[in-house]
Amino acid sequence: MKQIGIQIRQRRKMLGINQQTLADLAQISINTITKIENGEININFQKLYAILEVLGLELSLKIKNKEGHL
Repeated sequence: MKQIGIQIRQRRKMLGINQQTLADLAQISINTITKIENGEININFQKLYAILEVLGLELSLKIKNKEGHL
């Protein structure tokens, strides 16, 4: 989850959006945004989707077995 938080922070900064604005637009508390960006909490899909919508990003999943193959 830490990598997701890093990507959210990078995109937010690239767009010139502060944490409070992102929190307001995604209807999530600023405390939660801070913890997500710092990798301190796991994010549920609903909150992740709201954040990605604000940032203009899409979620892409890649499923692999332990050997790295599908």
